[in-house]
Amino acid sequence: MEPRFGRVITAMITPFAANGSLDLDGAVELARWLVEQGNDGLVLAGTTGESPTLTHDEQIALVEAVVGAVDCHVIAGAGSNDTAAAVELTERCTAAGADAILTVTPYYNRPSQLGLFHHFRAVAETTTLPVMLYDIPTRSGRKIDTATILRLADEVQNVVAVKDAAGDVSETARLVAAVPEGFEVYSGEDALTLSLLAVGAVGVVSVASHWATPETVAMLDAFFSGDVAGATAANQRLIPSWEFESGDLNPNPIPTKAMMKVLGLPGGDCRAPMGPEPDELQDLARRILVGLGRG
Repeated sequence: MEPRFGRVITAMITPFAANGSLDLDGAVELARWLVEQGNDGLVLAGTTGESPTLTHDEQIALVEAVVGAVDCHVIAGAGSNDTAAAVELTERCTAAGADAILTVTPYYNRPSQLGLFHHFRAVAETTTLPVMLYDIPTRSGRKIDTATILRLADEVQNVVAVKDAAGDVSETARLVAAVPEGFEVYSGEDALTLSLLAVGAVGVVSVASHWATPETVAMLDAFFSGDVAGATAANQRLIPSWEFESGDLNPNPIPTKAMMKVLGLPGGDCRAPMGPEPDELQDLARRILVGLGRG
C-alpha cells in the first residue's frame, strides 16, 4: 500500500525576487517543475523554505498559490516555538487549502517532553488535517523522545507521521517497531534515507530532490521492489548531492538556491541572516549535475 503522502516529497525552497520579496509566480513555476520530476508531495515553509524569515501572511500566500497550481500532496509548515502562534498558523494553513500540516519541535526554548506533548496536541486539535511531526534536534535543540511520539500517535487521532531528522537509525528502528498501524515515518535526512528505509521508514522528505528527484525515486523503487543492490548503487550515486546540499560553510538552503540558478529555475538568494552565496558554489553545482549525467 502506498504511504499517505507518497514516497518522495521535496522540502521546497521559497523563491524570492531580487529585492527580497516573496516570488509567488516563481514558487508556482518551481512547484510545477518538481511535480513533473516525479515528486509525490511538497513541503512548504519548512527549514529549507526559510520559514524563520517568512511572515505568517507570506506563508499563507505561498500555500494558497501552490495549492492552486499543483496536483500533489501540499504539506504546510506551520511550526513555532510559541504554541499560540503555531495553533493560529495551523488554522490559517488549513483554511488556505493545505493537505496536511508539518509541525516542528519548538526551538530555542527547549520544552520538557510533557510540554512537547501538550504543544503538539494543541496544534493537532486545531485542524482536521493529518499532522506530520518534525523531529530535528540539531536545529531545534530538543529531541522528541520516542515515548512522546508514541503517546501522540496513540492519543491524537490526526498525528499520523513524523519527519525524522534526528540522525539516530537505531532509535528510528525502535520507533517503527512500536508505532500503531497507519503511523508513518519519513526520513528527514537524505544521507540516511536508505538506512531508515531498511528499518521501516516509508519515504523521504528530501532536499536533494530539487535536482535529483528521478534518482531518488529510482532508489526507493529499487528498495521497495526488493532490489537491494540497485538501491545501494543509486544511494552511492547520490552521495555527492547530499554532501553538496548543506554544511557549516554553506548551510541549507544556500546550496539548493545556487543549484536552482544553474538549472534556470526560480529561487533567488536566501534572506538574511543565512549569508551570501559563495562564488564557487554554482561551479560545484554544475559538477554535481555532471556526476548525475546531466551536465
